[in-house]
Amino acid sequence: MRQALTISLPESINKQLNRYIKEENTTRSDFVREAISNHLYFKKLQKIRNKMILFAQSQGIFTDEDVFSKIS
Repeated sequence: MRQALTISLPESINKQLNRYIKEENTTRSDFVREAISNHLYFKKLQKIRNKMILFAQSQGIFTDEDVFSKIS
């Protein structure tokens, strides 16, 4: 089921968006859908990365050199 979303944009961002959608021959809806999807994916990756960093640090891994010494 689709649901409409209404947002307000500062004029400068709106102008940039209008230029982009014209250059890329896309729609505002497609742009916003992709932007939200990408943002949610990035946030999910950040959470995973933060968990991995905490785990690595608990294992004494803090630098690239620590990683290389563990796998060598």
